[in-house]
Amino acid sequence: MTQDSSSAQSRTVSVDDTGVRRRLADGSEEAVTWSELSSVMVRVIPDGPWNEDVFFMLVGSDGKGTAVPSGDPAADALIERLQSLPGFDNEKFIEAMTTDADQAYVVWESGKN
Repeated sequence: MTQDSSSAQSRTVSVDDTGVRRRLADGSEEAVTWSELSSVMVRVIPDGPWNEDVFFMLVGSDGKGTAVPSGDPAADALIERLQSLPGFDNEKFIEAMTTDADQAYVVWESGKN
């Protein structure tokens, strides 16, 4: 096992009623709470098919946040939670998930519902 694959496996993402937390292989943590969430973006980086190429970017009102790879085990729970946000743009989300364009899609912003 290479060092890269072991470090990738050691990070964890949790989605709960408080928010989203991502612990990185180096022990650092990125997090955003639902109450502080200001925007959600789907970032597509055409780097597939073997590398992670879609990320959910969650930005808090303080400008900090986290990025969750779409292949993460917690991604399904995250998508379900994001789609329940008032004003979530499902059409843009579907477009982002089915494109191979190198682009960022804003699928939700607070105050725009």
